[in-house]
Amino acid sequence: METNPHDEEPGKNGPELRIYFLPNLLTAGNLFFGFVALTKIVEAAPGPAGNGDIKLALGFILLACICDLLDGRLARMGGVESPFGREFDSLADIISFGAAPAFLVHRVVLHEVFLNRPEIGWFLASIYLICGALRLARFNCLAAMSTSGGGKEFLGFPIPAAAGLVASLTLFLMWDEEKADLSKGPWRYLLPGILLFLSVMMVSEVKYPSFKTLDFRARRTFSKTVFTILFLAALVILYRYLLQIVLPLIFTLYLLYGFIRPRISRKVRHGIEEEEEDYDGPQL
Repeated sequence: METNPHDEEPGKNGPELRIYFLPNLLTAGNLFFGFVALTKIVEAAPGPAGNGDIKLALGFILLACICDLLDGRLARMGGVESPFGREFDSLADIISFGAAPAFLVHRVVLHEVFLNRPEIGWFLASIYLICGALRLARFNCLAAMSTSGGGKEFLGFPIPAAAGLVASLTLFLMWDEEKADLSKGPWRYLLPGILLFLSVMMVSEVKYPSFKTLDFRARRTFSKTVFTILFLAALVILYRYLLQIVLPLIFTLYLLYGFIRPRISRKVRHGIEEEEEDYDGPQL
């Protein structure tokens, strides 16, 4: 969550801490869903018998992603960003998007793959958690220094997007009930590999658009409007496949976009990201 470093005003006994209700309520929801996801992972029975609890945990991680998406946007829309909100948001993120996905992959894959050498599974899962914590700490430092870390770009792959990719991809792999025991199937090394790759991407210097300045009032072309309507209609009609196909595809495209973004023209980037301050035309 982007913040204003001067958002604390002095009171009678020193600086007055500003805590805004609605944005921080959503951040609390993010933290709550992350905690419930962890509890469902713990409660899951071994093997395919625990798939129901695992799927619930995946749903809670994705709900935490939605809360994280909304809390910062709500704060910016209301002009009520604060240092407290930034710190609270990072503390929630490390549980929902750091500990929960790492524990998830360890529970459904690493625990069985490295059954005779459990320390290897712990180590691989901990790499993701540590890199996620480092990424959040770097983001907070850059935001406090008013540099690119808290502006229109993210330095490194955002940890909520990393968690969303892990959760949605796991849900996609569990779609086929006959191959739902991921630790025994042919895809058992895919999730650990993705987890390690995302660990590197979170602490990398690849830049990703934050979409914080996305202007929903900006004028759209007719073709873009038609495409958007058709896309939303398809989601409504094919809602059963939303979690299994659309979400992992969206998160994967966002991951890849960071690599191709420097190689496309500014005009094309503007059309995709639609940064408000760069748009000079009328807003209808």
